[in-house]
Amino acid sequence: MGKQKNTDTSFLGQPRGLSTLFFTEMWERFSYYGMRAILLFYMYYAVSKGGLGFDQATAASIMSIYGSLVYMSGVVGGWLSDRVWGSRRTVFFGGVLIMFGHIALSLPFGATALFVSIALIVVGTGLLKPNVSEMVGGLYSETDHRRDAGFSMFVFGINLGAAVSPWAVPFAANGFGFHAFGNTMNFHAGFSLAAIGMFLGLIQYYFDGKKYLSKDSLYPQDPIEKENLRPIIIWSVIGVIALAAIIGLLGLTGNLNIDNVIWIITIVAIALPIIYFVMMLSSRKVTKVERSRVWAYVPLFIAAAVFWAIEESGSVVLALFAANRTVLHVGGWHFAAANFQTLNPLFIMILTPFFVWLWSTWDKQPSAPGKFSAGLIFAGASYLFMALPGIIHGTTAGRVSPFWLVGSWFIVEIAEMLISPIGLSVTTKLAPKVFQSQMMSMWFLADAAGQAVNAQIVKLYSANTEIIYFVAVGLVSVVFGIVLCFFVKPIHRLMDGVD
Repeated sequence: MGKQKNTDTSFLGQPRGLSTLFFTEMWERFSYYGMRAILLFYMYYAVSKGGLGFDQATAASIMSIYGSLVYMSGVVGGWLSDRVWGSRRTVFFGGVLIMFGHIALSLPFGATALFVSIALIVVGTGLLKPNVSEMVGGLYSETDHRRDAGFSMFVFGINLGAAVSPWAVPFAANGFGFHAFGNTMNFHAGFSLAAIGMFLGLIQYYFDGKKYLSKDSLYPQDPIEKENLRPIIIWSVIGVIALAAIIGLLGLTGNLNIDNVIWIITIVAIALPIIYFVMMLSSRKVTKVERSRVWAYVPLFIAAAVFWAIEESGSVVLALFAANRTVLHVGGWHFAAANFQTLNPLFIMILTPFFVWLWSTWDKQPSAPGKFSAGLIFAGASYLFMALPGIIHGTTAGRVSPFWLVGSWFIVEIAEMLISPIGLSVTTKLAPKVFQSQMMSMWFLADAAGQAVNAQIVKLYSANTEIIYFVAVGLVSVVFGIVLCFFVKPIHRLMDGVD
């Protein structure tokens, strides 16, 4: 039996609780994307310029593995919400950890503060992000026709925060002036603004939540039984001991360094989805039809991982291109390299209404595998497009027009419209009944795996390798998209009735 109808229309025709969650997620994305906009530069800028002085390849690799860890942690956050704390407490605890992570970065304690911050924000985002979305769904009954519009407004809040912060946070780091990166930066002032953003989100979430969020969100949906807690604790302890043993062994052999830790995380990020697939395909609780659908999901998962490796490079490879190879002014208007990070959410907001209309009116539209195939081709094309300025002007001839980056981001966001919302939808449809939550975790693990691979290949990017890097990665995506195109019908048959 569905939940009772929510007749509240006080937030633009939606339940008032949507406002609480809208602004919570808006401020969380403001803090996260604002921090990401300047973090890469903070890591590799010389100490004399306000940075940490890491080499550029290491900084780029850390940025990628950071993103991978964020998406892996969401698996744990969803479990803790469902089984232990309930969604409202889990989100609050996550927000507090995120805020302290930004505070750590705002303090001048060097690399130690950086890694403490990464740990806090990874755990905090894993607790907050998957559960805020779940709470939005909880505002509506199963038959409430406002649900899709409510989620659309919620997603707009996400992108609003992500679009504003790459301007506001670098503005603060630049001493509230408009000059471009290149002089000494007060990065800590920028990170402080990110912390303030998360604090504002927490304040309104706490007080508004008491009034407008369901009391059901205070309790876990499937509280864990005491007898089931023991094996979980045992396996968790075994995992911690194994990790400590690996780190200890690396330390004893003199191999404990950032690169090797990143390699370990990369292996885990790739191994996790493989373990999930083996578990689902071998489970006796999965029917023959469901097993066929899981097999259909395998190539879609790989395609998603390839796509996310390119899409998430905006804060890494394209950020380096913006800082080192791009003219940072248009006429008399000067801007910062970090400002380009606004293009991702901006194009999502611009393109979403068109694609909503397209999928609503196109009667003979491609199946999900067909859309994934086209998405991979567009994603690869965005990188092939980025090879053109180096081919035309050379890589040592100075800076090129900022519109190369604008064009590349526009192309890759077309790819995102073809893959991201379609992937979320098809993931829920192909999930075996007994693995529905785990299957949604798989979708986030595709992003984690893609960024983990990115953490290794971004080390190869430099001014000298610019052209070959963009061409090679772009061609991998295009070729995979073309190959996938030939398997659209077989994959669709394996989906067994799911469109």
